[in-house]
Amino acid sequence: MAKKKRNFSDDDFFDDEEESFEGEDDSVLGEEKSRSQLKREMLARRDLGEALVALSAARLAKIPLCEETLDAIHDGQRFTRRALKRQLTRIAALITEFEDEALIRQALEQLYQPHREEVRRHHEAEQWRDALIAGDDALMQSLIERFSEIDRQHLRQLTRNATKEQEQNKPPKSARVLYQYLYSLVEE
Repeated sequence: MAKKKRNFSDDDFFDDEEESFEGEDDSVLGEEKSRSQLKREMLARRDLGEALVALSAARLAKIPLCEETLDAIHDGQRFTRRALKRQLTRIAALITEFEDEALIRQALEQLYQPHREEVRRHHEAEQWRDALIAGDDALMQSLIERFSEIDRQHLRQLTRNATKEQEQNKPPKSARVLYQYLYSLVEE
């Protein structure tokens, strides 16, 4: 069988291409999100809903939410497994429809901020303790300058005892006391 040869002119090709772009707006092309991006955003809202469902009633009252979203969250607190999964999807849809997601995330961040500050203070006291036991005299001097209420003699005594315990492989009783003393300084 012989194949039929089609003759296309360049004008035919360009005419079809121009017609396909006539109805589209350039601003829409640049702003359209991919399906993957939409799915990531929906999953992020579901995670936000899950965080809201996990909150106590007192903490939930501090989050700015409309009544319908609050009701959905209270329902979600009662559900388990598949029902909870469906409810989280509903909560995510309600957040999309009625709520300011950035405002909710900011309020959640404010709720968790004190906890993060406390963890930071604990880490700081631990680092100081470890450095003092290792013999960092410069840190000792900077702590004395930084905290006017510090008892120098007591701090040096605790450090010496903790160092001796570590050298003798004894339980770190003095190291714990030193940590508690340093943490009390950071708390104030």
